[in-house]
Amino acid sequence: MFTLSPEKLMPLGAAITTAEIKQQPELWDETFAIYKDKQQQIEAFLQNITVKHDRVRVIFTGAGTSAYVGDTVTPYLKGKVNEQQWDLQSVPTTAIVSNPYQFLKADIPTLLISFARSGNSPESLATVDLAEQMVTNLYQITITCSKGGKLAQRAQGDTNNLLLLMPERSNDQGFAMTGSYSCMTLTALLIFDTLSIEEKQANVEIIRRMGESVINREADIQSMIEADFDRIIYLGSGGFEGLAREAQLKILELTAGKVATSFDSSLGFRHGPKSFVNEKALVFVFVSNQPYTRQYDVDILNELKHDNIASNVYAIAVDGETNYAGHTFLFDAEGSSVQDAYLSLPYVMVSQTVALHASIKVGNTPDTPSPTGTVNRVVKGVTIHEYK
Repeated sequence: MFTLSPEKLMPLGAAITTAEIKQQPELWDETFAIYKDKQQQIEAFLQNITVKHDRVRVIFTGAGTSAYVGDTVTPYLKGKVNEQQWDLQSVPTTAIVSNPYQFLKADIPTLLISFARSGNSPESLATVDLAEQMVTNLYQITITCSKGGKLAQRAQGDTNNLLLLMPERSNDQGFAMTGSYSCMTLTALLIFDTLSIEEKQANVEIIRRMGESVINREADIQSMIEADFDRIIYLGSGGFEGLAREAQLKILELTAGKVATSFDSSLGFRHGPKSFVNEKALVFVFVSNQPYTRQYDVDILNELKHDNIASNVYAIAVDGETNYAGHTFLFDAEGSSVQDAYLSLPYVMVSQTVALHASIKVGNTPDTPSPTGTVNRVVKGVTIHEYK
């Protein structure tokens, strides 16, 4: 797909999605440049909050894929920030809007970080309205891919709302979020990670090369889905569980539900969800770079292989001291120095490419995968009820 011209991709309904997956390594460089340009402004904004408050609740929020950005970064960042100062939580806008009283407290200073591709989702806008209504000391960072979206527009001129626009091309025009997810994920990491600017830049350079290798090794990914399958499972530990949820959503979206999906943590999968495995299941495990955690990822891979039920069991991993002996999409050892949260970017490109090829395999059109129109690029049909 990545080597085909737009003219050949158009009849497949895949020109937009293919291009948007492929361009991500370039977008990560652009995202880092945006962060570097805004670094002083970001640090001043956060410092202003800490001067006023001893402890602040930080809520990463969004709907669908935008919510999974928070799920992906929160476990890593909780291990990096001073938790006596920043209380990090990942809560979807869909949970906040239906149950605002559980997450928004008048007397708890709160930094609401909104992730949004379009910035026009009803729940995203309603979450901001509710937070402004309910929280006395509210601060916001709006991370969005559309300068014309409603979230971006309402952030303009608000000194308590820092607007960070992603690269223009990250505003995916295809149905599925790809570059928007990875750029917003990278931005959240760059904002809160305690690594030096040089270390952050080194990470971005390595993951860019890893992402480029995904494009160059498309044939390896295509061979993974040549088996007869009707379901796909993604597993991972820590932030990779959030990534697994995003990966399975891409399959569900691009195949319009023709392929059933499941996700879980590497340890949690045994507690019932493993019942989903059958002879037509493909299983992918995102393998951690953290040596202790990696043991659990390799354990479930070996167990599933030994069970000999699933049609194929694959690891997505960086070459390390302990590797899975079965089928592996293996990145070279250069990536061994990269923390898991940053690895989520090249890892997600593998799963996006799997979804792209699965969509074509089941006869769907990746750019417009919902034939009935009941699922839309920007969600419709949401009634926002007044909260008193």
